[in-house]
Parts: sequence; structure tokens; C-alpha cells
Amino acid sequence: MAQADVRNPKVQRPLSPHLQIYRWTWTMAMSIFHRITGVTLYLGTVLLAFWLVAMASGAASYARAEWFFGSIIGYLVLFGYTWVLMHHMLGGLRHFIWDFGVGFEANKRFALAKMTLAGSIALTFLIWIVVLIVR
Repeated sequence: MAQADVRNPKVQRPLSPHLQIYRWTWTMAMSIFHRITGVTLYLGTVLLAFWLVAMASGAASYARAEWFFGSIIGYLVLFGYTWVLMHHMLGGLRHFIWDFGVGFEANKRFALAKMTLAGSIALTFLIWIVVLIVR
């Protein structure tokens, strides 16, 4: 029995599929967003630590942090962080539902994925409306 030459194979093996050939689905997109929002939450924790250290460091440090978070850029960062937090939370709830073996049918997976995005947007706006009214 002759050995196959590894440097010059006779059988062409398929290459691994690339993301360009996959048809994007809601569940795929929400899975990717869930991972991205998880990483982004770590960055948001740096902002929380900055705020806490500024508060503990005295009035001048806290005034600088308050200036940043009160600026347009600060509001945009906080708004984005709120969306990231809501999206990751709802994605986690979606996975929690799946842990019980519920919602694996195609139409339910699609609905849960769409509700994750719609719910995170709605909750973010609701939170900010309440904050701006109370303020």
C-alpha cells in the first residue's frame, strides 16, 4: 500500500466556509452582538471605575468626571452603554429560556432574536426618558 504524498495531494479537500457565503440570520446577528456587547460591558466597567475613583478623590476630580459625563459625548457614551447593557441582558434572558429547552423552533428563535433587538432599543429609550423626566 503506497503512502499518499502529503505535499501533493490527489484529493482536493474543501476549504472552510467563510462568513461571506453564509446567509445572515437574526439569531446569528444577535449571537455576534451578544459577544460584542459582553466585551463592551468590560469597557463600560472602566467608566464606572473612573466615576467611582473621581468621587473618592475629591470635589475637583468629581467635577471633571461630572463635566465629561454631562457633555454631549458623555451622554452619547452613557446612552450607548445603556443600550449595550440592555441588549446583553435580554440576550442572556434568551439563552436562559433556551436552557430550559424552549424556543428552539425556527419561528421562535427568529422571534426571540427580533425581540432582543427591539426590546433593548425600547428599554434604552424608556430608561432615558425616565431619567430625563426625573432629572
